[in-house]
Amino acid sequence: MAMIASLTVAVEASRLPRGLSTSRGTAHFVTQPTLFQQNYQAFSDAKHAVLLAGGQQVQLVLDQQAAAGFGSKSKYLFGNTGMCIKLVPGYSAGTVTSFYLSSDGATHDELDFEFLGNVTGQPYILQTNVYAHGVGNREQRIYLWFDPTADFHCYSVNWNQNYVLFMVDSIPIRIFKNNQNLGVPYLNSQPMAVYSSLWDGSQWATDGGRIKIDWQYAPFIATYQGFNINGCLVQNNNIASCSSSQWAQAPAVTWHQTNQLKWVRGRYLIYNYCTDKVRYPTAPPECATNIL
Repeated sequence: MAMIASLTVAVEASRLPRGLSTSRGTAHFVTQPTLFQQNYQAFSDAKHAVLLAGGQQVQLVLDQQAAAGFGSKSKYLFGNTGMCIKLVPGYSAGTVTSFYLSSDGATHDELDFEFLGNVTGQPYILQTNVYAHGVGNREQRIYLWFDPTADFHCYSVNWNQNYVLFMVDSIPIRIFKNNQNLGVPYLNSQPMAVYSSLWDGSQWATDGGRIKIDWQYAPFIATYQGFNINGCLVQNNNIASCSSSQWAQAPAVTWHQTNQLKWVRGRYLIYNYCTDKVRYPTAPPECATNIL
């Protein structure tokens, strides 16, 4: 992951404009009472991945002994899936809470939500990134318009043949379009599993790595719920049926979604790789079409 210069931008305390409701809780993955163990498995011991209420919730625990994580039992090609997360409260500087989809190998595809912790009283930063055929470095960062530690909020991707739409509580925050006609690889041939982790990112996560994790505040705990996965299940690496499935079809981005996207990016976007002239004197070709 490329290191990005830290940015200090005051979060504007404002509500959604009239007509831009959050529609919170309407995303498909929120409505299914799926237990963790049905679709996921822990990669950590029982101390660092704690099942609650029989698997309706899971807590990831980061301490000096270990990081924590879990992943899906299966892989998917296209779909609309996500996770509801209550982030680490209080002092969380240096921590990275991640939710992401990824395939395997050096030329892997990946879609990232990374929540960058901060000192008490300062806002989290949400960083998204896209890897296509092993090429990443497409970071964008936003501030959130709510406290992500006070309650659960849901983070999801709608991934189809034509675009990837990143969403927060069903509000679009980023779109990455299929620009293969411009020579830009797209995520349409590698099945991906769904993962989440909580780890020490002190080298880069908070203020460019100048503020480190402080273990006196450990353990750091993030809580998850909403474990349904809506997508095309890939079995025996056979992707043919998924390429023609309902999940591959791309519904048009609505006028309402476009306005929501403009609202988020107009008020809360604090970094965009497309406008970073130091890293990219000439903007990458996909930036011309991924303007929202």
